[in-house]
Amino acid sequence: MRIVFAGTPGFSVPCLQALIDCPGMEVVGVVSQPDRKSGRGMKLNPSAVKQAALDAGIDVITPERLRDNAEALAWLQSKQPDLLVVVAFGMILPKSWLDAPNIVPVNVHASLLPRWRGAAPIERALLAGDSKTGVCIMQMEEGLDTGGIYAQQTLPIGDSTTGSDLWFALAPLGAQLLVKTLPAIAAGLQPVPQAADGITYASKLRNEERVIDWSLPASSIDRLVRCFSPQPGARTQVQGRWLKLIAGEVVTGQQSLLAAGAVAGTGSTLDISCGDGTIYRVKTLQPEGKKAMAAADYLRGSSLQTGDFLTS
Repeated sequence: MRIVFAGTPGFSVPCLQALIDCPGMEVVGVVSQPDRKSGRGMKLNPSAVKQAALDAGIDVITPERLRDNAEALAWLQSKQPDLLVVVAFGMILPKSWLDAPNIVPVNVHASLLPRWRGAAPIERALLAGDSKTGVCIMQMEEGLDTGGIYAQQTLPIGDSTTGSDLWFALAPLGAQLLVKTLPAIAAGLQPVPQAADGITYASKLRNEERVIDWSLPASSIDRLVRCFSPQPGARTQVQGRWLKLIAGEVVTGQQSLLAAGAVAGTGSTLDISCGDGTIYRVKTLQPEGKKAMAAADYLRGSSLQTGDFLTS
């Protein structure tokens, strides 16, 4: 099968590599987003998918847009793909692209559709306190993640699961399910329409969502910290400087009488009073301009005391 692959971040690379390594499948072209400035020197760097394709000697294009782009469409059509496989590409595909493959356009989506359609399904599942997530192999259509499902696999979300944990678990899980399902699709497997109920949308994350609102219950704050751990990190302000929280836990069996955001205890850990009298215990943090450290190490060099406030 001739395959054109569309993807951008590191999450997409296991799927691309699985297709490259799979007998009977030929990745004839890759489309990814343009190079972006990143790193300390803000130099132009290729996406993870583009770099993987170049390393494999595969033809790559990085158009600024796909809609009304005759050159990019001509490139796609010249590849005569049987399948167009899309994994976290980050652009809306116009109908002309969806119509190009001889068989069907296929998407690997990191949620149990129809829950969490959209750009940030991994993070939204964590923030919502879902007990499970997974991956779907779905047929692409013009709607936002509305196509029928060919296959799905579930992954539990534990009480200590982080966004990074899910990323590293779902990426290879999606790759395995993809190469297992594509031959069946080529043989005529028909997708199952998504359920009409249970639809939710995973909107793109905003930078301000990383800032901790201490008036929320400790359970919500714990999910926020885990969602953004270790990078880019949930954050709060201490004495006018940003502090990134990397790991912690909800304190059970105790109630705080202090206002939300107040330091409720210091010692080997940093306890913060949250909404409804709940307490969040910080275990690992990263002060502004410094490396990550245990809360106990931070407290030894800090003047922070019980009753001081952390702010948004």
